[in-house]
Amino acid sequence: MKNPIPSSNPHLDAHALKGREGIARIAHAAKYSLDGLLAAYRGEAAFRQLLLLNLVLIPVACLVAVTRAERVLLIIVPLISLIVELFNSAIEAAIDRVSLAIHPLSKQAKDMGSAAQMLALLLIALTWGLILA
Repeated sequence: MKNPIPSSNPHLDAHALKGREGIARIAHAAKYSLDGLLAAYRGEAAFRQLLLLNLVLIPVACLVAVTRAERVLLIIVPLISLIVELFNSAIEAAIDRVSLAIHPLSKQAKDMGSAAQMLALLLIALTWGLILA
């Protein structure tokens, strides 16, 4: 679908940037995803810590004597924390991009992202605790 309002600068037209199809689109999307993971790894200590936690918990989940369904939960839950951290970091980056000034709505957005991560960590503790207890 063409942008109904043409841009005066074609380099700024978001629709022009999304014009790829098929394998090229998938390849570019994969590159952007890897760029995002690399940015999170380089710039976010919390992401690195959660990655380390995943590198410990996932192999342990493969070694403990549990059912397949329990094993899936033990693996998925730590991965969810990584996903939440990526969203949290993206929210923080977007807020900081708009302004570094302290504003109540900026604080609220960042606090909500932090709360989401806290719940994800609680989910890990609860799931692992209930399955392995």
